[in-house]
Amino acid sequence: MACVTDGAECAPWNEAQSSYTIVDHEYDAVVVGAGGAGLRAAVGLTESGLKTACVTKLFPTRSHTVAAQGGINAALGNMTEDKWQWHAYDTVKGSDWLGDQDAIQFMCKEAPKTVLELEHYGVPFSRREDGKIYQRAFGGQSLHFGEGGQATRCAAASDRTGHAILHTLYGQAKKAQCEFFIEYFALDLIMDDDGVCRGILALELDTGDIHRFKAHNTVLATGGYGRAYFSATSAHTCTGDGNAMATRAGIPMQDAEFVQFHPTGIYGVGCLMTEGCRGEGGRLLNSEGERYMERYAPTAKDLASRDVVSRASTIEIMEGRGVGEAKDHVLLDLTHLSEDLINERLPGIKETAWIFAGVDVHKDPVPVLPTVHYNMGGIPTNYHGEVIRPTEANQHATVPGLYAAGEAACVSVHGANRLGANSLLDIVVFGRACANRIAEKTKPGVPHPDLAASAGEKTIQNIDALRFADGKYPVATLRENLQRTMQNHAAVFRVEKTLKEGVDKFDQLTEDMKELKTYDRGIVWNQDLVEALELQNLHNQAIQTMYTAHNRKESRGAHARDDYPDRDDENWMFHSLSWMDDSGKVTLGSREVTMNPMDDEMPHVPPKQRVY
Repeated sequence: MACVTDGAECAPWNEAQSSYTIVDHEYDAVVVGAGGAGLRAAVGLTESGLKTACVTKLFPTRSHTVAAQGGINAALGNMTEDKWQWHAYDTVKGSDWLGDQDAIQFMCKEAPKTVLELEHYGVPFSRREDGKIYQRAFGGQSLHFGEGGQATRCAAASDRTGHAILHTLYGQAKKAQCEFFIEYFALDLIMDDDGVCRGILALELDTGDIHRFKAHNTVLATGGYGRAYFSATSAHTCTGDGNAMATRAGIPMQDAEFVQFHPTGIYGVGCLMTEGCRGEGGRLLNSEGERYMERYAPTAKDLASRDVVSRASTIEIMEGRGVGEAKDHVLLDLTHLSEDLINERLPGIKETAWIFAGVDVHKDPVPVLPTVHYNMGGIPTNYHGEVIRPTEANQHATVPGLYAAGEAACVSVHGANRLGANSLLDIVVFGRACANRIAEKTKPGVPHPDLAASAGEKTIQNIDALRFADGKYPVATLRENLQRTMQNHAAVFRVEKTLKEGVDKFDQLTEDMKELKTYDRGIVWNQDLVEALELQNLHNQAIQTMYTAHNRKESRGAHARDDYPDRDDENWMFHSLSWMDDSGKVTLGSREVTMNPMDDEMPHVPPKQRVY
């Protein structure tokens, strides 16, 4: 075994790891993931003088933030009068009252400042004629606490807002001299005997070397796990790596059952057609040419909350009003919009529809279907980004040295359903919040304690087991089985029978995972190994989603049960918690929702019937 260090001696390892080169690093902070949340955290940390590493399995500008289209919510008031308190009300309502109101206040109040900060960093927002940032209508947004009609709150850079933000933040991180470790696959957290996070282990894909990053602070910003489903708008790299790292460290997941289906994924492909299409005036049609959302949401129509629109489209299909030979999708119609409007505000959508659906949006509607898009659940955190590991004595107890932000985290500002354009806001606000909290608590250059001699040993054993796995089932076979189980048993509508079947299938899949087969025995650029690691992470998250979905006996937000059609605040107004042990056994628990805002600057939003 070779052992290399950049300032600290490597801890001793046993002979089982003799075929690996171990490289040690020391940092004040390490960020895992280089999407919007990770990059904003990295910018803040480096600007505060902390020695910071950003570890990412992708080149930063390939992170999935680049695919976000519609925009970022903020009560700037550029198009109409607006207040952040109205934005907060919409977010609480959108969450179906499962969002924590203190975190929602924090996010919505920070939103205008956040967007202006991005503008000053260089994000090329679209402009009004007077030079102000252009804002478009988006779903679930209102004025005057739901009484004043549609809000125009979504700040946009054409229909490529995530692309613009990601590239800008990467430039700022490079300017601030953050150190990037690109194409390094994060494997596990390093936890000491006192439950303190001491850093991470990562696999350098180019060499096969194992890197141990000692860090006083670790930020998990690894995105969601949309690829647990067969059809998703997510990139194939969205495999819940950070969430699985936290699970293996004994940290629960929160609200895993809440999975958002975006109403308009391109039929048969899954590529996203942004909600901005409907914000600019697009409309959904059934086989009869009817604008059916007028029946389901008489006020908001096509701009109702995403879970409402996805269920409406699914009902139209189930009741025989779907489009096409199989009557299995609906249509998104933009043909009535002017050519100039589409070319200026939706140019990427026009291109996507032509490439992936063969449709000219000026002449024909686009075939669409509700498609998995976002995980509301994740690693539980407070609004400072500190990861929560509840105890019997303190349900808000935090994990020293560990933070999370973005889709990997569950703050929870989205609750049971996320509003469109709150995701880009979430990643930037809470990426910065992590950096600010770490800067408050950390002095640069503090020496690191020695790691335990066995730190990372279990991780290396797992890599060896995967490299030389010689069972019956290739990675692709098990992955497709997992994805189809999720697609069929944890879909838009859920019932006891299909959920219980899903739980049973996952119990069998857990056993099948022991019969994994890989083919590449090498260590350099071993894609077979990477996909096996990603499969383990997907299984880790998907099984918790299935178990918590089966457990929740109500309908709330994105979790819609035909057999329990109503929201049940008396029995189910709580966050689900789930743990998975090394054997694949899932244990469930709960945590109360924070119903009160931070202070009286935001009025409490009491639960009521959720209609649009």
